Amino acid sequence: MHFTKPSWVAHIDTSAKADSTKRLSIFSVHVHPDGSRIATGGLDAKVRIWSTKPILHPASEKSNRPPKSLCTLTMHTGPVLTVRWAHSGRWLASGSDDEIVMIWDLDPNARGKAWGSDEVNVEGWKPMKRLPGHESDVTDVAWAPEDRYLASVGLDSKVLIWCGYTLERLHKLDQHQGFVKGVCWDPVGEFLATQSDDRSVKIWRTSDWSLEAEVKKPFEDSPGSTFFRRLSWSPDGAHITASNATNNKGFVFIAAVITRGTWTSDISLVGHENTVEVAAYNPHIFLRNPSAPVATSNICSVVALGADDRSISVWQTKSARPLIVAKEVFDRQIMDLSWSWDGMTLYAASSDGTIAVFDFEQDELEGIAPHSVQEQYLSKFGFTPPPLPEGYSHVIASSHNATVSEVRSQSAAFDTATIGGEVVNVLVAKRNNKKKRAGLTTMSSVPSAGAGPSSYSNKRASFLPDSDAKLGKPGSPLVRESSFPAPDEQPFDTHPDWHSHGDVNMAPSDAFDSGSMRKKDEVSRPMYKTLGGNRQREMVLVKEINDYVSVGGSLGLSLPVPATLTRITAELDGTHIFEGLNPEDGAATSVHFFKGKQTLWLDYLSSPVIAVHATPHFCVAAMSDGSLNVYSPSGRRLMPTLNLGLPCSILDGSKNCLLVITQAGVLHLWNVSKGIAFFPPVSVAPLISSPNDTIVSALVRPNGTPIVNCSNGTVYSYDAALFTWVKISDRWWSEGSDVWQGRQRSQSQVANRGIVAFVEGSLSGPPSEASAETPRPEWWNTALTLGHLETRLHAARLLDSPVEYKQYLTLYAKKIADEGFRAKAEELIKDLSGPIYWRPGEERDMGWSPTVVGLVKRDLLKDVVLAQFAKSRTLQKLGQDWQDLLKTMASEGM
Repeated sequence: MHFTKPSWVAHIDTSAKADSTKRLSIFSVHVHPDGSRIATGGLDAKVRIWSTKPILHPASEKSNRPPKSLCTLTMHTGPVLTVRWAHSGRWLASGSDDEIVMIWDLDPNARGKAWGSDEVNVEGWKPMKRLPGHESDVTDVAWAPEDRYLASVGLDSKVLIWCGYTLERLHKLDQHQGFVKGVCWDPVGEFLATQSDDRSVKIWRTSDWSLEAEVKKPFEDSPGSTFFRRLSWSPDGAHITASNATNNKGFVFIAAVITRGTWTSDISLVGHENTVEVAAYNPHIFLRNPSAPVATSNICSVVALGADDRSISVWQTKSARPLIVAKEVFDRQIMDLSWSWDGMTLYAASSDGTIAVFDFEQDELEGIAPHSVQEQYLSKFGFTPPPLPEGYSHVIASSHNATVSEVRSQSAAFDTATIGGEVVNVLVAKRNNKKKRAGLTTMSSVPSAGAGPSSYSNKRASFLPDSDAKLGKPGSPLVRESSFPAPDEQPFDTHPDWHSHGDVNMAPSDAFDSGSMRKKDEVSRPMYKTLGGNRQREMVLVKEINDYVSVGGSLGLSLPVPATLTRITAELDGTHIFEGLNPEDGAATSVHFFKGKQTLWLDYLSSPVIAVHATPHFCVAAMSDGSLNVYSPSGRRLMPTLNLGLPCSILDGSKNCLLVITQAGVLHLWNVSKGIAFFPPVSVAPLISSPNDTIVSALVRPNGTPIVNCSNGTVYSYDAALFTWVKISDRWWSEGSDVWQGRQRSQSQVANRGIVAFVEGSLSGPPSEASAETPRPEWWNTALTLGHLETRLHAARLLDSPVEYKQYLTLYAKKIADEGFRAKAEELIKDLSGPIYWRPGEERDMGWSPTVVGLVKRDLLKDVVLAQFAKSRTLQKLGQDWQDLLKTMASEGM
């Protein structure tokens, strides 16, 4: 076995100094089916594609042929937590804490320098389709056999099933009661398995997507602090190996092996000294006796485990001891594992920002069988999957009897290029005489699942087969050795016939007249103008200009004001930029809106600009004289120039909401689209409890609710219905609340859970040791836990976070049930059930609303609260009585 850790495979923190080499966490790694590439996803919100040849061959690494880094994909706006190649190798799926699953497709025309960086993309991958639907981080994705389906799971406790061909959403499975952190498919195609923080593995039938089984016993005492719970299904379909399991009341960390059919776990893989984070089966079946025929008794599997003890173990199921144990391979925990399709190479990724590679010899993995043996063996299950969508395919066409050498010789589908003495397959699509100019890819141009017929038809060529381009028909066999282009040996050695798809081609430079930029042999079209559109963006050195003197507020409160800089920038979707320029020579101050380097519009201001902000709905520039200009995306002024009297200290926006806090501490909040204020200006002075306190940060929610974080460890919001400031989180809860999470995860990690968790995560730091040793009165922890959960519920309602509201209501009901507080339970039930005589559509009692944060209260009562009470010995009868009453009310239309 050869072991290596390529130092050049890294996600570097580009926000730090230019010469910084700080590594960011790598959350996921996956090998392309042809073994030529790996994809990694990291904390930098990027997907990176690397060539494997320099990893496995020192001579290739030294010569940089092929190049080590092949492509960097940058359309995600949050850390990328999972990357998975389709089995065909044609598409790449990635999931992020921006709540989006992105599907990437090969685009040869996208090669070149990556926008906004010095990185060079040797090969191009474009975002083909974005799959929205999750309401929190996407933690794992998995392609079904034959790429028939794609499953995604996330911290919203949901499992979403997408068609692997049309990429439309098919089903939503929502029976998990905790964050879902792992998903895998049965190689037969009959089942899907998911693993969640609710300490269960659920098995789903793919025939009707109902629940087949739920496995809980191995996970009853499992810790809830792991980043992932990645599980894997053996290639013979017989077992699932699940991570984050324990024995001996939680004192022994294991991986649980679940048996198909009985769905019991009688086998444990024991040896790791900390929680097992990920399990990954070798894709090959192994024979105990290679000379004996293929039978169930002669089959075994190889599985790799990665754990938080920084070690990796590889097991063969015919042995009670691991094949290898690699201890302290990384400085931090293992996040992901991936085997190459040939079963000889294992890749591992860690949160320390590195990957490790284990390259095995043939005799070290004895008994490995070809994939044809697996296909023959799986046929014994007799499962018949549903037919594929008609007219769709992932694979390159090839004859059923074609050999690898025959496919390579088919000039209709492939051309070859000899580079550096090696023959490299180059995928060649059909040339089309229609010339189209290539545009810059933005998030808005990427079609979304369920976007409607127009969006679907516009991007039809992206994922529909083209018979002229030699794409395969459903059921065509996949020849992995030749169905995908190998990484280029030299950057920019572009094949003359390359283009992105069968009906798109890059227009050569001579296809346009140099003077009019008009296509030859085409009718002239009018050239529309934009304000400042003929100006290119110029890079201005950022310097501070001392042109403003702080004057303070009338009440003595004086918040810091942003420094006046020569250039102030706000980025939007990675492509559009809103920028304010304050020339040093005293020339007129201006604001510009760019797409790439092209000016879309500009405006001149009467006073230096000190802050800018941009959302998809508006741009705002704040000036040192206390005035604000609000613009539409096309540069039209949406509101009159607003005069606040003093310059702004904090500026923020979300959707159509604009928040400003002035130097004097006066908060203004407007709905820009309607041109109205949410409430009259209000001072933040009541939030400053001492002269040493200040406002740390402020932001606005899409529903127009402000959030103000103070340095005294308290976060406030203004409740317009109560006309007062309210506390939505307080570091004081850490003194005794059992559900306080602020000290367990960093702010960047908590941010992906929801707005309330993000707020609580911003109050970092555990209670002091002195506080922990202070004697506490009886019921201290219980009182603080209930008070903390009630505060969370009010905060989730005010900040319009339905997912968190349901989560906190579950915890609250469970706490009441555990403690047996009947009076609190009855009061909660009555608040959610409302008047018994109330019917949908009627408002007989104006003091009660049937919904909260968009959720039906009676549904919450039935599915969340009473479900918890039914598990309690003390409140079980109360829960059952109200369940019966709700059924009666529903049947009688109450």
